[in-house]
Amino acid sequence: MNQRRLTNVPEKSETRLCVITPYVPTVSETFIRGHLDRLPARTVLVHGRPPSIGDAPVLSWPTRLRYKLRKRLSRNGGGGETTAAYIAAFRRFSIDAVLAEYGTTGVNVMEACRKLEIPLIVHFHGYDASVHEVLAKHAEDYPRMFGQAEAIVAVSRSMERKLISLGAPSEKVHYNPSGINCQKFNGAEPQNSAPVFLAVGRLVEKKAPQLTLRAFAEVHRAEPETRLRMIGTGPLLDECRSLVKDLKIDDAVTFLGAQPHIVVQEEMRTARAFVQHSVQARDGDCEGTPVGIMEACASGLPVISTRHAGITDVVTEGQTGFLTDEHDVQGMTQNMLRLTRDPELAGRMGRTARQRIEDHFSEEQSDGRLWAIIAACLAGRESHQASRSMRRARN
Repeated sequence: MNQRRLTNVPEKSETRLCVITPYVPTVSETFIRGHLDRLPARTVLVHGRPPSIGDAPVLSWPTRLRYKLRKRLSRNGGGGETTAAYIAAFRRFSIDAVLAEYGTTGVNVMEACRKLEIPLIVHFHGYDASVHEVLAKHAEDYPRMFGQAEAIVAVSRSMERKLISLGAPSEKVHYNPSGINCQKFNGAEPQNSAPVFLAVGRLVEKKAPQLTLRAFAEVHRAEPETRLRMIGTGPLLDECRSLVKDLKIDDAVTFLGAQPHIVVQEEMRTARAFVQHSVQARDGDCEGTPVGIMEACASGLPVISTRHAGITDVVTEGQTGFLTDEHDVQGMTQNMLRLTRDPELAGRMGRTARQRIEDHFSEEQSDGRLWAIIAACLAGRESHQASRSMRRARN
């Protein structure tokens, strides 16, 4: 269980790094975009299945030829057309190392990395280490991938423990939470803000927006001047709108929908506190380390949330925010009331939260730690190859 000390990313590198993703990263997936844009390597993005670069599949062969190749590779244990595509891409761009975003992607690419002896770094993010169906599907694949990979990256301490329990060797597992741009997220003054609570994130089961609404309803009954603003969309939006009407708080809750980062930044600067009631979903899905919570802390907001996944790594209870157990709506209500009635406490907590992000969770630190992991894997592979060459020469 390693955490590298190196936190400064070199300005330039000739390393050719291939980043593998299950789809083209969205604008909101800042952690993956950051790996592509900020790591000091010549990065190539290969995404989707069939593996593609840009809009074109890596392999654009006629259908009959693809079928024959797939059969031949499958007979030889090569993983079929997908493995062939990865191999073609790695050879085309002379790739030195592969960063697989999500554990399931690591499974898909491990055979190509094995065949070409390219170091594989697998970056887990959340569902890939928690959803029951995913873990059952890859019950045999994950242990093989753990053995093949040079490094496994976990974004929270709880995920680190989970991956080790699934069979990842502890010496390969590295804790490295995502980082925040502290220049873009700043400027909140909760002690001077109106009692407005802000929630940012997709309206999905693991973020339990209904529980946040129920807690806020009690807050609003006690303190009618309070307001809740929710940024994000998702499958639970209609249910949340109906719940707001049933709770008779539709005059105090605003659904802003999906918004660009600049709007999120401004909303955080004018709020009293950030709220998010994360829980384990029925299918097992859990958070990694929620980026919205780290962005709120970087902005200078106290956080009211739950003791769930990586949230406990970021939020120091009683110092940078308040946490309750999952599904404890009453506890969340009391914490929201406390910051409604004590803006000075909100200000002190927000300043401490900002300092904690600067000290431990900045973009530069996260990138630096990840690059140190990749560089160590490259150095280890080069040392192994040199030793093998020496043994061959002696024989």
